[in-house]
Amino acid sequence: MVEMTMRVPDILAPKLQRMTAWLPTVLELSLTGFKTPTAQTVAEVIGFLSEGPAPEQVVEYSVSARAQERLRRLLALNQAGLLSIEEQSELEEIEELDHLLVLLKAQAREQLSRKN
Repeated sequence: MVEMTMRVPDILAPKLQRMTAWLPTVLELSLTGFKTPTAQTVAEVIGFLSEGPAPEQVVEYSVSARAQERLRRLLALNQAGLLSIEEQSELEEIEELDHLLVLLKAQAREQLSRKN
C-alpha cells in the first residue's frame, strides 16, 4: 500500500480524521462515478463512514430499507428479463457497491480479530 500525504482545509481535517480507517473505501466510492439512483445509496454509505464507525458497527451496517427494496425490485425485473438499459446500469452499480461493502466488512472483521 502506498502512503500519501495531502493538504486539506482546516475545516475538513476533523471530518477526515474521524474516518481515517475507512478513507480508502470512501475515496474509492467517490471515484467510481455512480450515475444512477445508486448514488443516493453511495451517499448513505459515505455518510455512515464519515461518522468514524467502530469495526463492530461496520460489520453490522446495512443500507437503508429504501435501497434494499430498490435492489429487490431490480433483481425481480432482471429475473423476468424486463430490465431497461438504465436499470441494468443501476444493477451493475449496486453490484459494484455491494462488492466494496463486502471488502469493507472484511477489513472490519480483520480489525476485530486482531483485537481478540
